[in-house]
Amino acid sequence: MAISGGAQFERIQKIASDLFATRGYRAVGVAEIGEAVGLGRGALYYHISSKEDLLFSIVVRYIEDLVTSGQDAIDSEPDPSKRIYLLSRKLMSTIFANLSEVTVCFREAECLTGKRYKVVSDLHQAYQDIWTYTFREGEKKGIFRPLPAVAIKGILGMYFYSFLWLKPTGKSSSREIADIFAEMALSAAKYSNGR
Repeated sequence: MAISGGAQFERIQKIASDLFATRGYRAVGVAEIGEAVGLGRGALYYHISSKEDLLFSIVVRYIEDLVTSGQDAIDSEPDPSKRIYLLSRKLMSTIFANLSEVTVCFREAECLTGKRYKVVSDLHQAYQDIWTYTFREGEKKGIFRPLPAVAIKGILGMYFYSFLWLKPTGKSSSREIADIFAEMALSAAKYSNGR
């Protein structure tokens, strides 16, 4: 699973992300990627080892970043309610700034196989665990009511599938949307009697 670095690889990754997000991973061939980036097959394979490794590099980059920032939020913010805002803002700003890449991350990760699939699946679980830990911590502190696991998955789904309708050039900023989503998540988690 060798992954190259450098500016040319970043460019290939960006163009491939746009293609995968628009047409789907399975519908895009290596020759098409090479043509889009202006490289012949040999030159392209100098920068990537396979189409699947290219997909893996796109997917793993953003989910790793979300896991790292989520762990930082746990370490830096003891209040679970405030932490929900931090997690929400980071996730929405990541989606806003990298819409094609995050679309690929959430929609095309199922195309990965073997170790690559396992790595990404574990990272997705680690990210979900950060949110679950935050809700459970709020529950222990008496701030949140007990939420079933499916409710937490539903809350995360609200974020993850925003790539379907999100327009980064629209009227609302990533922070505005993040705060609305955070309020919805907290509304689901907090006791209705204000406890």
